[in-house]
Amino acid sequence: MPPLFRATALAAALAVPGVAASSRPAMAYPIDCAILLCLAGGWPSSAPCAAAWAEFIRRITPFPIEPPLQIWRCPMGVSFEAEPQESSLARLIEAAVRFDSRIGKDRFQSLLVPVQSREGADVDISGSAFDFVRSIRVFHIEYSQYEGRDDCIIRDATRLGTYGEQGDYRWSRASIGQIPPASDFAVPSGCNPYAYRAVFVDWRDSSGAYGFEEVRY
Repeated sequence: MPPLFRATALAAALAVPGVAASSRPAMAYPIDCAILLCLAGGWPSSAPCAAAWAEFIRRITPFPIEPPLQIWRCPMGVSFEAEPQESSLARLIEAAVRFDSRIGKDRFQSLLVPVQSREGADVDISGSAFDFVRSIRVFHIEYSQYEGRDDCIIRDATRLGTYGEQGDYRWSRASIGQIPPASDFAVPSGCNPYAYRAVFVDWRDSSGAYGFEEVRY
């Protein structure tokens, strides 16, 4: 995603609601549109991005562990007198600062959220501009070890949450060998008693900059 988009989109969609051309009054934005934009821009400092970050982290705080970005809840495909050639990213800016009359805020925020969803974005996001969505990884780390009577007893129930081409979310089995080095997870030498439970999420923003967060429990 070009730097120009990050600067103008975040400023227009998050800092100054209503600047995009439209005859409709500005209304509250769906939180997942804010998460999408703030994530793309590297979580810039602003009140909307602070709220988006808080929700992003709340979703990975057990339990349940939810997809931190639920792109199927951001109506990128809605139209506000959009020009035919307008891109899905431009429509996202419109969706982030206005509501389609068919989608009420209370209804939007009260939907039950599945921990795994086959739903995806309502527009095509397979292009490289949305690689930052597919970069998100959620590691649910559950590991323990202790010395048994005859050998080392190890339990590794680590899972990995990833996003598909259209932003659909799925869990799969993983192992501690896949945990990124940025995590505080560190198995001691030998078979010394050790237990670690956490949710670790990492991503790359639209410029390729790396970010991560870990929640212990």
